Amino acid sequence: MNSAQKFVTHALTTRFSDLPPEAVRAAKTFILDTIGVGIAGRRAPLADDVFGAVSNWGAGEGAHVFGRQCKLPTLNAAFVNGFQIHCQEYDCVHETAVVHPLATILSSLLAVADERGNVAGKEFIAAVAVAVDIAAGLGVAAKSGIRFFRPANAGIFGAALGIARLREFSEQQALDALGYALAFCSGTMQAHVEGKPALPLQIANAARGAVAACDISAAGVPGPNDVIDGPFGYLQLFETETDIAPVLQSLGKVWRIAEVSHKPFPTGRAAQGGIVAVQKLRDLGATPESIEKLTLTAPPLIHRLVGRPYRHDMTANYARLCFAYCGAVTLANGAVGLEDFSAERLADPDIALTAQKISVIDDGSSDPAAFTPQFATALLKNGESLKAEVRSLYGSPADPLTETAHIEKFRRCVRFGLGDHSGDCDQKLIEIVEELEMRADVSILSRLAAGMQE
Repeated sequence: MNSAQKFVTHALTTRFSDLPPEAVRAAKTFILDTIGVGIAGRRAPLADDVFGAVSNWGAGEGAHVFGRQCKLPTLNAAFVNGFQIHCQEYDCVHETAVVHPLATILSSLLAVADERGNVAGKEFIAAVAVAVDIAAGLGVAAKSGIRFFRPANAGIFGAALGIARLREFSEQQALDALGYALAFCSGTMQAHVEGKPALPLQIANAARGAVAACDISAAGVPGPNDVIDGPFGYLQLFETETDIAPVLQSLGKVWRIAEVSHKPFPTGRAAQGGIVAVQKLRDLGATPESIEKLTLTAPPLIHRLVGRPYRHDMTANYARLCFAYCGAVTLANGAVGLEDFSAERLADPDIALTAQKISVIDDGSSDPAAFTPQFATALLKNGESLKAEVRSLYGSPADPLTETAHIEKFRRCVRFGLGDHSGDCDQKLIEIVEELEMRADVSILSRLAAGMQE
């Protein structure tokens, strides 16, 4: 069997009972976390513009839209929800893969489950878990630096097979769906370089594309089947150096969902080790007024992704990927939150003054996917030097959020997204996800995430 066939077999034949407890726990944790950040995305810059544009694509009621008390056709609901999940850089990430798996996977799978109804919780958890295995597995297989926007590019394949499972496809139908996932695969890192909102829109398009790929396959349209290994398959076209064999051998043994990391802050993951390092410097006595300069020495990926300079005309998208800004906010306030990317906050002259003293230095590491170690040094105006280091990222399996911190993040997101209309939505969602494997129909998650009553 080629790689595509092995992924299909794993996706369609894995049973809920095959998942170890840690995989089930992680799946429920990140389903809740992703719903929360998707609700928060309702209030993000440009979210209303995206929703307005998508609303013009066609009327109909397929699936609920997070935080908006309405439905759109399933393809379009997946698109909007995918954008809202990723648009604040608050969604979970698989660090080794450099993939945000749940953004594409949950937005598309939950839209399909909402439309279909009667998708059992056990089946939904299993579908999410195997979809993450495929999306993150493709990222893990990459051994060179990211060129295309892997969260969308790898995510569409995992999402397509998760949907194929929910829709009870045959192996051939699932292979054809993968073929159209390749056909619909798109998204580069140029938007990241420029700090533009096309990044979350690429996630949105991948979510929509995964649903569309399965619709085309279900209609009986044959697709290419050697879509991973083929001469013009995913690995050849989108990655430079790869090794897929260990990933295929790990299927059913290593559960990638249990390797996923929380994002404690609404910024690019590459900025978050530095944020924690600045918190440590702050605890040592560093203040915005006392520093002469602050440097973060980190692997090349950190410099590449968030080493951009502070700019006075920054958009929120640029600022979330600018460690100089995030570090300055942290030094002033102790953390970075959802409220720190408003136009008023971005124009704060005191933050600007501090941000211009902060820079990122490439440590010369040969690992293209390394996030750590990171070392922050603050040179104070009195000549003193303060140092802090981060060996593992907060929120990762090596330094996980506590259950209390996870739930508090979720509640903050719901309050931010729904405001005065949040009611007890957060508590209901927490309780339902906690017992999700016992639910006969997971569509209640979509209704509550939309801000509607149970």
